[in-house]
Amino acid sequence: MRRHILVLAALAMVGVSVLAQDAPHFSAHSDLVVLDIAVTDRRGGFVGGLPQESFRVLEEGRPQEVSFFAEQDAPATVGLLIDSSGSMADHRSRVIAGIEAFALASHPDDEFLPLAFNEQVAAVLPPDRRFTSDAAELRTALTRNLSAYGRTAFHDALAAALEQLSYGTHERRALIILSDGGDNASRRSFAEALQQVQASNVVIYSVALLDPLSRDQNPKALRRLADATGGLSFEPSRVSAIGAALGTIAADIRSRYTLAFAPAETKGDSRLRRISVSVHGPNGGKLNVRTRTGYLPAPPTTTAERSESR
Repeated sequence: MRRHILVLAALAMVGVSVLAQDAPHFSAHSDLVVLDIAVTDRRGGFVGGLPQESFRVLEEGRPQEVSFFAEQDAPATVGLLIDSSGSMADHRSRVIAGIEAFALASHPDDEFLPLAFNEQVAAVLPPDRRFTSDAAELRTALTRNLSAYGRTAFHDALAAALEQLSYGTHERRALIILSDGGDNASRRSFAEALQQVQASNVVIYSVALLDPLSRDQNPKALRRLADATGGLSFEPSRVSAIGAALGTIAADIRSRYTLAFAPAETKGDSRLRRISVSVHGPNGGKLNVRTRTGYLPAPPTTTAERSESR
């Protein structure tokens, strides 16, 4: 989805590369499509220090001029969508320990939104706050409030998590799903939930908690969500590997390039616009790139709406 952002005057020049300590500030004034991009080598290691000229962006096969570029370890708003249906009972303790370790490995200014779901979505933190940056508080809240019972409304929970993330204070946003991907209670279809994901700029990561005897599990759905947004999906063969998967996710969130471009006018066309990004290394070698594969154009802004935003 298109974000509305304004780059500070000091960063408004096309092609400015920003180091982590020079974090750009965004606010809602100009229409740009913003991409959070992970670049890795053959071994899966993050490749840093690349200049803007190494990146090539295509929308619907047409080259796009980059308006903003930065490599930064920026704070993020991170949602934790945790399956608390009956099928997850055996994973509870490992999930809680893994999430605490994940929080400790994350950016110190990250804010976490923990949500548990079965047929309903429930906040894990006390009612007076939605987010926390405290790993110990996160573990305490999960220990007290994360239970395992009921059916699974995953698609509805995904939509609710995306809405809750919109209240975060950071432009960079990610959602980590700990579930088997199954759904037996949602009103929404997976296609509807996926469309809502594509209308956001949230990077989705998943850790599939699978039971060989379950007929409802759907790890393919989790992989599709991660692939569409430039995230990662994991299917640990052992419960003990949950922590390692979350550790990899923490590093990936912190190892990103941010790139933006001004899209062509869509003239009321609300269809998904396909995006592809390619990156070449210093020696001309092609590197692996993960980012979202498309975005849904924002509805045209009315004169009244433009006046209100000023």
